[in-house]
Amino acid sequence: MEPGRRILIVGGGFAGLYAAKSLGSSGFDVTLVDRRNFHLFQPLLYQVATGGLSPGEIASPLRYVLNRFRNVRVLLGEVVDIDVNARRVLLAPDDLGAREIPYDVLIVAAGARHHYFGRPEWEPLAPGLKTIEDATEIRRRILLAFEAAERETDPEIRRAWLTFVVVGGGPTGVELAGALGEIANDTLRKDFRSINPAEANILLFEGGSRILNSFTEELSAAAERSLIRLGVRTRRGIVTGIDAEAVTVKVESGEIRIATRTVLWAAGVQASPLAQVLADRTGCALDPAGRVIVEPDLTIAGHPEIYVLGDMAHFAHQTGKPLPGVAPVAMQQGAYVARRLRGRTQTPFRYADKGNLATIGRAAAVAEVFGLRFSGLPAWLLWLFIHILYLIETDNRLLVLTQWVFNYFTRNRGARLITGEGAAGAAPRG
Repeated sequence: MEPGRRILIVGGGFAGLYAAKSLGSSGFDVTLVDRRNFHLFQPLLYQVATGGLSPGEIASPLRYVLNRFRNVRVLLGEVVDIDVNARRVLLAPDDLGAREIPYDVLIVAAGARHHYFGRPEWEPLAPGLKTIEDATEIRRRILLAFEAAERETDPEIRRAWLTFVVVGGGPTGVELAGALGEIANDTLRKDFRSINPAEANILLFEGGSRILNSFTEELSAAAERSLIRLGVRTRRGIVTGIDAEAVTVKVESGEIRIATRTVLWAAGVQASPLAQVLADRTGCALDPAGRVIVEPDLTIAGHPEIYVLGDMAHFAHQTGKPLPGVAPVAMQQGAYVARRLRGRTQTPFRYADKGNLATIGRAAAVAEVFGLRFSGLPAWLLWLFIHILYLIETDNRLLVLTQWVFNYFTRNRGARLITGEGAAGAAPRG
């Protein structure tokens, strides 16, 4: 392979995978490295967390997805450092072989992680939702809360077990809260003898003025009405404390303490630690969320051989505001960089915003698509179609579609399995 043709992609999420697929069957020697051997369809991760889908239905092995491209290879490993002068990345020590991978062009798309705003001690008490492990842990805590309430004889403690607090009123928080409402009102309604799951107290806290603030006020209000029908109460407030038995929230009237055993975090994300590595090695600037501030062509200033994509990138050249951390942005950035490397474009990146979608529950969603705004069943059907369309494998599309049809008519969530540590007892907090 001639010099300058080795492309290394870090991360097998939407940005990295779309870059690799778009560079398939080209004259480049492409290597994709990820610490997981699968691509995860994160938009449906909340359904794994609430028992609607199984992990394998929203994950696709990277080698299988890319196996038809003979110029693309996949390596399993975690990138921990980047030598920009020698043009190589360093992998964490393991037993799998070489620790260095050379490159001529580097594409960094390592995603994001949970952001607890300077309170990392909250993480074991209030899990976020970014990985399969996060989803199965949240599922375990939700289901164990109902099991613990069934065994509890003290009314106050039982009430605490049946109180669920979701922190963050963005799409993830709204989807989680809506799914919790469906679990309590439909899925589990005949399963217990000592408790009525429908009496669960589901609270969604948002620090801003309204939930889904990226949508219009009209659609935010429609989403709130849908949540209310599911038994979810939305509250304005900022969480100031979390412990094993309660959360403390600052509201307009002061601070309140809510007894709960289950807190779910959907309040913020920050870029992968690799963003800080790039800042240390190249001097590039980071924004407050730890994202790399990129050039109009998604490169780093002074390093045209390094591209940063997806949730790691702060791209504000188009509107003056950074693009949202959603899958369509990452997909388009991955495809754009591939076109640029293949010489098919030299213009700056431009995001084609096709709209926003968020689902609240059964036959309830909100949509802003091509200037049209609507909610309810039509928005929900569009949400279903789009998510089926963007699943990576045909097998997964069929599996998820079949599962959704079954769930719609039976109101059952067949993947509500309690697994992991503490599966036979009360859910530990911390």
